[in-house]
Amino acid sequence: MRGKIAERLIRACLFLVVIAFLGWAFATGAFQFMLDNLDDLLHLLQQHLKLVGLSSLLAVVAAVPIGILVTRPRFKKFDWLAVNAANIGQTVPSLAILALVMTYLGIGYVTAVFALWLYSLLPILRNTIAGIESINPSIIDAGQGMGMTPSQILWKLEIPNALFAILAGIRTSIVINVGTAALAFLIGGGGLGDLIFTGISLNDTGIMLSGALPVTLLAILLDVVLGKMEKWIIPKGLQRHLET
Repeated sequence: MRGKIAERLIRACLFLVVIAFLGWAFATGAFQFMLDNLDDLLHLLQQHLKLVGLSSLLAVVAAVPIGILVTRPRFKKFDWLAVNAANIGQTVPSLAILALVMTYLGIGYVTAVFALWLYSLLPILRNTIAGIESINPSIIDAGQGMGMTPSQILWKLEIPNALFAILAGIRTSIVINVGTAALAFLIGGGGLGDLIFTGISLNDTGIMLSGALPVTLLAILLDVVLGKMEKWIIPKGLQRHLET
């Protein structure tokens, strides 16, 4: 009950923040600027979505298998190495990561995707490992007692029970990635950061918010959509178990 009340309060606060943000954008002329430059805005939005989509997809493809691999008994001793390697992306500031990657790959779209990929790894990897390691050992023992093979235990017991944590890590990583992708403009990667940093350089709040507003709404929209997808993907029985 308390959890539901807290969730409603968070949603109400988020709604008020969004309304205030929209009012500020309207007062500064951001909406009018977006309408006057709709084609450019859609082009930058498309670039932004490509940056976030590709880097997040590559992060999922890399982090989830590695997270599963280092939870296997044979590779358990390498889990610290994998986590610390991925932790570089979160420990080093995002601007510093862009600068370091740019030193070796130059400027452009590929560099931006690689930097965002590196920045997105840790939440997914950490949640994958934590989700699998938090499974009740009695569940694994029951599977072994039924004669299940290690691969059957992984796919039928471990991954379904760790799915909530894995999806939560992916969701967090993607939402963070939406905001971080705005920095891609600084190294020629495109995206909505073009409007944000142009507005800052011109000291024009309306232009700045015409980029910041879509980034904010995109992050909120993706968070809501991914939250709904979690309920579709996770088995109903596991959802009831987690709620209790």
